[in-house]
Amino acid sequence: MLNAIAIIPARGGSKRIPRKNIKLFHGKPLIAYSIEIALESQLFKRVIVSTDDKEIASIAREYGAETPFIRPKELSDDMSTSSDAIAHTIKYLQREGEEFQYICTLYPTAPFLQVQYLIEGYERLKNTDAKMAFSVTSMPFPVQRTFKITKDKRCQMFTPQHYKTRSQDLEVAYQDAGQFYWERTDAEFCDVPFGKESIPIILPRELVQDIDTLEDFRRAELMYTALDQEQIIK
Repeated sequence: MLNAIAIIPARGGSKRIPRKNIKLFHGKPLIAYSIEIALESQLFKRVIVSTDDKEIASIAREYGAETPFIRPKELSDDMSTSSDAIAHTIKYLQREGEEFQYICTLYPTAPFLQVQYLIEGYERLKNTDAKMAFSVTSMPFPVQRTFKITKDKRCQMFTPQHYKTRSQDLEVAYQDAGQFYWERTDAEFCDVPFGKESIPIILPRELVQDIDTLEDFRRAELMYTALDQEQIIK
């Protein structure tokens, strides 16, 4: 077994989708998908959920994760970040004498997470001098052709020189897929991973969906149904 720890930050106070992390998604609490994939991968010596919520903690344990502490309230309000929760968990484990070479942050709202990409992230990180490997996906539309709406309610392109450039001639852009983040424990913590010391693990767009609103949630359910029927996901 690898000397790695999985950490899933899951606070209870989500606003746009109340109780989002444990909302039922195709018959299971949303967080269950990340826990099950982490365990199935056999990459981790421990799978830990960091939460301030006793119900989330109970459900996490039901699906096989550990909840060795309840996260302090000052690290669980609307201003707290996942980075705060991860740093707190690492310090807790170090105080307990736990030793590990890698941590992998998994989001609790990633029902499309697949074992193969999780393994790829670890394998590519350990064989390089990079500090991080994380999930990304390509943008569905060329960013060079996008525009903003100005204060006077008109349109303004970000790169107007590309208005007539063919899409196939534009460089592909990528975005954070928000599923997993592998890091070395001997590397400086990286809040923004989009740099030369990070390895992008490219996921197909059909396996990526942010779940921030109820509309996102419904879209993800429809995507999951289609992917399940095609046997693309388990």
